[in-house]
Amino acid sequence: MGEALVHVEELTLAWDERVIQRDLNFDVRPGEVLVLMGGSGCGKSTLLRHLIGLQVPARGRIRYGGIDLASADETQRDQLRERFGVMFQAGALWSSMSVGENVMLPMQELTTLAPAEIETLARFKLALVGLEGAFDASPADLSGGMKKRAAIARAMALDPPLLYLDEPSAGLDPITSARLDELILHLRDHLGTTIVMVTHELDSIFAVADRALFLDAQEKTMTALDAPRALLLHGPEPVRHFLQGRARP
Repeated sequence: MGEALVHVEELTLAWDERVIQRDLNFDVRPGEVLVLMGGSGCGKSTLLRHLIGLQVPARGRIRYGGIDLASADETQRDQLRERFGVMFQAGALWSSMSVGENVMLPMQELTTLAPAEIETLARFKLALVGLEGAFDASPADLSGGMKKRAAIARAMALDPPLLYLDEPSAGLDPITSARLDELILHLRDHLGTTIVMVTHELDSIFAVADRALFLDAQEKTMTALDAPRALLLHGPEPVRHFLQGRARP
C-alpha cells in the first residue's frame, strides 16, 4: 500500500490542564478511508484540528513524511497544508462569494494558472461532486447536502492526495447522506484520494470505512483500530456497543 501519509505518535490532546485524549498512535495509509469515531465529546473533531495544524499537541507528534507539523516552520507548514484539503463541519463556504468563486479561491491564491483555466477546473470539481449547475449560485441557495458537496469540491481544488472531512453527514437526511457516502467512495476508488473522516453516523461508518479508530471518552484514549465489521465482531465491548447503536453498559 506504500508508506503512510501521516504518522501520529504518542499524541495527547488537551485544553489547558484538561486532557481530551492521550497516547494516540496510528498511521493514515495511502488510498484508505480512515474514520475517527466515538461518542459525543470524545475528541474526534479536536483530533482532526490537530491533524491539520489548527491546534498544537500537548504531547507527541504528527508527522507528514519526516516533518513534524507542530515544529515545522511557516513555509514548511504551508507546503504541507497544500497537500491536504479540509471540509469543515458546517461547510464554511464564504457567503459573500458564489459557489464557483469559493472553489476557485484556492487556485487563485496558490497557483499561477490563467483565470480561464481556473474556472474550467472549478466547474470540473463541481461536476465531480454532482453540482454541475451550481457555479453561479449563492451558498445561501444550496441545501445542506449541496453545501457539503460544494465544500468537498473546494477542498479538492488543488488535487490534494489527502482529504479531511469533519462530520460530512451531520444533519442530512438518509438519502442525501447515502449519496455523500457514494461520493466519498468514488473519490477513493477512482481518484485514489486518501480520506480521514470524523463521524458518529453508523451507516456511513460501515459504508465507507476501510478502518475505524475508536476514541473512548471515558478512557480518554484510542481503544480500537480495525475494519468496522471486524470491530463489531471482535472489538472491545464498548466499541461493539457503539457499533450496534447501543449505549455503553
